[in-house]
Amino acid sequence: MIDSLKQVLCKFGLPRLTIMLFLVALLVVATINHLPTSMLLGNSLVRIGMNGVMVLAMVPSVQSGAGLNFGLPIGIIAGLIGMLVVMEFRLTGFLGLAIALLVACVLGIAAGYLYGLVLNRVRGQEMMIGTYAGFSIVSGMCMFWLLAPFKNPEMIWVVGGKGLRMTLAVGDSLSGILDRFWGFTLFGVKVPTGLLLVFAVACLLMGVFFKTRLGISMRIAGANPAFAVSCGINVDKMRILGTVLSTALGAMGMVIYCQSLGYVQLYTAPLMMAFPAVAAVLIGGATARKADVLNAVLGTVLFQTLLTIALPVTRSVIEGDISEVAKTIISNGMILYALTRKEGDG
Repeated sequence: MIDSLKQVLCKFGLPRLTIMLFLVALLVVATINHLPTSMLLGNSLVRIGMNGVMVLAMVPSVQSGAGLNFGLPIGIIAGLIGMLVVMEFRLTGFLGLAIALLVACVLGIAAGYLYGLVLNRVRGQEMMIGTYAGFSIVSGMCMFWLLAPFKNPEMIWVVGGKGLRMTLAVGDSLSGILDRFWGFTLFGVKVPTGLLLVFAVACLLMGVFFKTRLGISMRIAGANPAFAVSCGINVDKMRILGTVLSTALGAMGMVIYCQSLGYVQLYTAPLMMAFPAVAAVLIGGATARKADVLNAVLGTVLFQTLLTIALPVTRSVIEGDISEVAKTIISNGMILYALTRKEGDG
């Protein structure tokens, strides 16, 4: 019996079990302090849907052998441009959302291809180079936001008449459009059906892709490059494919994130957005060399629920907001844990 429990614990992972127990404790404290737990759970569902696709973007990058995609801001920038194009031409509703996703996907594919070429030249140092590449593109785009030829008066600075503002409000018809789509309330919990449905479809498509011949080839190239070469698989092309998929998913994930948030945040706002996504997939059980769709789903649920519930609970227990401190500790702690442990450890 004890051996069976140890095997289950080893398979599930001590960090995930610890976080689940911590979540249960937070919910108990929230109930004792008469906090609106139904609202907290509803907000958790929203955060799961709005962040899920960006966490899913880590899976093809890891599967192809390129490691965790710390260069996710490259795709995030593409998603921001997609949103800005739609806002510039005042496109609304599902048409505006579809065009934003299309522009983000196209730009994400192009940027991912170039990024993949770079990663093939720095084999073995992808995560470090990816971090610097993400920081560089965010810093470089700060100049672009000031010089971009946008004319919509709701987007540009009032003083000077040019350059994009730091935070832009998404139009009412586009803001939260997926959150409201087929939304309903269950036991007081507001369920953003459309948002969760998009995440579920993305996970389903990713799972189907990895069962195709191309997906299997990419997994083999990432798991055992020497064996892949002997099978006639072009490892470099598979790594580029994984990077392209990861960057494009990051771009479309950012569009989903912005429409749910209701704002588009520019300049240095995307700088650290890769780290919560990396931490989430690691919490789900992924490693720097192995990840699947289940890891992304489980990690997103645990990580985003923890952050959502921890904020009001800590406010009710202690006078002060330590949510950002807790987020930083959890994110960086999980990344440190995953990158320093041996392959196969729990």
